Amino acid sequence: MASSSSNSAGRKIRVICVDDSALIRQLMTQILGQQPDIEVVATAPDPYVARELIKQHNPDVLTLDVEMPRMDGLDFLEKLMRLRPMPVVMVSSLTQHGSEATLRALELGAVDFVGKPALGIREGLTAYADDIADKVRAAARARVRAIAHRREPPQRLRRPLASTEKLVIIGASTGGTEAIRALLEPMPPDAPGMLITQHMPAGFTRSFAQRLNQHTQMTVSEATHGERVLPGHAYIAPGEHHMRLARSGANYVVELDDAPPVNRHRPSVDVLFHSAAEAAGRNAIGVILTGMGRDGAAGMRAMHDAGARTLAQDEASCVVFGMPREAIATGGVDEVVPLPQMAERVLANLASFGARTNRV
Repeated sequence: MASSSSNSAGRKIRVICVDDSALIRQLMTQILGQQPDIEVVATAPDPYVARELIKQHNPDVLTLDVEMPRMDGLDFLEKLMRLRPMPVVMVSSLTQHGSEATLRALELGAVDFVGKPALGIREGLTAYADDIADKVRAAARARVRAIAHRREPPQRLRRPLASTEKLVIIGASTGGTEAIRALLEPMPPDAPGMLITQHMPAGFTRSFAQRLNQHTQMTVSEATHGERVLPGHAYIAPGEHHMRLARSGANYVVELDDAPPVNRHRPSVDVLFHSAAEAAGRNAIGVILTGMGRDGAAGMRAMHDAGARTLAQDEASCVVFGMPREAIATGGVDEVVPLPQMAERVLANLASFGARTNRV
């Protein structure tokens, strides 16, 4: 059963912060309390206290630490999403273990996460105060679903009749880790090369690629500068690096750089989409998935104008219908597709490359 948090005009977003660190609870209260539309109604040092506070305050959003005494944050999240689904933003350490736990939390239904630096916690969190507040706002608007007791295995798709080399270019943000997984899982092992930008900090993208590689027939990896884009491979933009598609003779290659953020993001979906419009033109399919903000909208319009096929995830299946909505508003989207049908529609568009169809 799906639920959605929507706040009445003028009512503040009510947040409960759950963390065993008194410093983190204090910082999150200060950071969020400075926002005119957010209030921290309570804090809890562990899930047992949090459980009673949730009943008492009925919050719009919960921020939840991953590692806590008495009950692990992941165990609590799993119980919460089965019994009382609500928007949750994880607070996770920026470590290898932290990234793996956070990705598991996103699989369990968490909307997003905040990276907690190992050193300089006060300065680190304060520097990202605006981002933290934006994540809470997005969570308050998110569609949250109770987790299923067992995931159904994906229906594997077959690639249509082969044609000249094509590419699939994908961008996502909030809710995107599970959306990307849903798109890649059905793909055949000989699917076209795919370049993927997901808004995610350094340290998380490699773990994300490794987890995807375990669940798909394609080979999924964190992209490296200068590598050739090959069929059957999907390349994840590394955190803190923009990823671009480029040409090297007859081959497509990956280019990475640490240029300033675009639309407040690095990696930026717009950067990837604009490069695909220039390097691949009509030989690409662009896909924009769930996420907050407008990153990717201008780039998708550029891909559309260059002759690429462009698809956007529909509102009903998005966790946050921000990026797809903005892309649709530019007139740069050919087709709006529910997430469960996205892989099939991508392959169908590949099969019809030879005969251009009317734009919608």
